[in-house]
Amino acid sequence: MKGRIFHSPVFGPVRSRRLGASLGINLMPLRRKVCNFNCVYCECGWTPQPSSGDPGPSSLMPSPEEVTTGLEKKLQSLVREGNIPDAITFSGNGEPTLHPQFRRIVAETAGIRDRLVPGTKVCVLSNAGTLHRPGVFEGLMSADLRIMKIDSAFEKTIRLINRPGPDYSLDRTIKHLKRFRGDFTLQTLFFYGQVGGKNVDNTTEDELKAWYSLVDELKPRQVMVYTLDRTTPAPDLKKCPYDKLQAIAEVVREKGYEVIVAG
Repeated sequence: MKGRIFHSPVFGPVRSRRLGASLGINLMPLRRKVCNFNCVYCECGWTPQPSSGDPGPSSLMPSPEEVTTGLEKKLQSLVREGNIPDAITFSGNGEPTLHPQFRRIVAETAGIRDRLVPGTKVCVLSNAGTLHRPGVFEGLMSADLRIMKIDSAFEKTIRLINRPGPDYSLDRTIKHLKRFRGDFTLQTLFFYGQVGGKNVDNTTEDELKAWYSLVDELKPRQVMVYTLDRTTPAPDLKKCPYDKLQAIAEVVREKGYEVIVAG
């Protein structure tokens, strides 16, 4: 599969199932994916050398000045057109928190938003696997929405689905997510199928029971449940049926959490 790679630090707006009209910010190199995960469903395709999660020389990544200049010009153009985005979203070619200037860029983005489009939310889509790194937590707190991914309450399943580097720890990730005191969105993609001849399914009774307990442990202000939408690098994956997504969501709603469903 040829992945969906973004060739600009600022792209869109694109229509997001979860965020509406979203103006994207890509902090990773403009010609390739860089991520500390290698998710079997990632729209950007497989991750080259995912174990290190190292973006490489900073010269390969957009500078803070490139990002903020591009963002300001794009927002000014959108304002003139009357096409104000619902969200400014850090996503792009991999994990945005790997950028060494992540904290600074998010803070400066929030400042530009305040001046030009004060009703637009600044969002970060993250796999939550870098929360132990200096400055990442603080950078995330400069955003309005911190959308943090955990696709299973079992590390063995995460290693099958998300394929993080060897230094990943689910226990450590949960510990750092608790620092938000519930002020984040927990995001989980539900699906099933086969990967490399192995069955993968995070919708089983055991998986869901453990995941519901994890939701209660983390107490996020919002939960997003969704399923596959685009072509996946692993070809034998299947969507979680929409009625099952709704059933999962209903259990979480009954616990008192706000839930967004994207089928």
